[in-house]
Amino acid sequence: MLLAYTFFFYRNFHTIQVSGPSMEPTFVNGDRLLASSAYWLVGEIKPNDIVVVESEEPGEDTIIKRVYKVEGETVDWLNVPNDYSLAQGEYVVPAGSIYILGDNREVSEDSRRFGAVPRDRILGKIVLKKWL
Repeated sequence: MLLAYTFFFYRNFHTIQVSGPSMEPTFVNGDRLLASSAYWLVGEIKPNDIVVVESEEPGEDTIIKRVYKVEGETVDWLNVPNDYSLAQGEYVVPAGSIYILGDNREVSEDSRRFGAVPRDRILGKIVLKKWL
């Protein structure tokens, strides 16, 4: 039974360490977090959740950001991607994607820079801040 629990935890939970100031004041550099990909257990990803995303750049760290909008939702003009033209109309998050922003917007590199993130790059959502 212990082996089954260990295997379940190993497959569905990951510890992540915060690197950088983009999620301040919620999380600071060095904070250790627990993320889960067992959405049936911790709930589906929704706005305001904090997620861990695999970087597009090989060898780079993971990205920790807050979900701002999910597929089909409209992003307000202040937070649309930098390369998006207002002439294109409202920016709607594409199907199968989420739109993420850092809590410390002044220094955060997020969906405003790289656009919506495909759901298959999400490694999990934060379920616990570790205190050790």
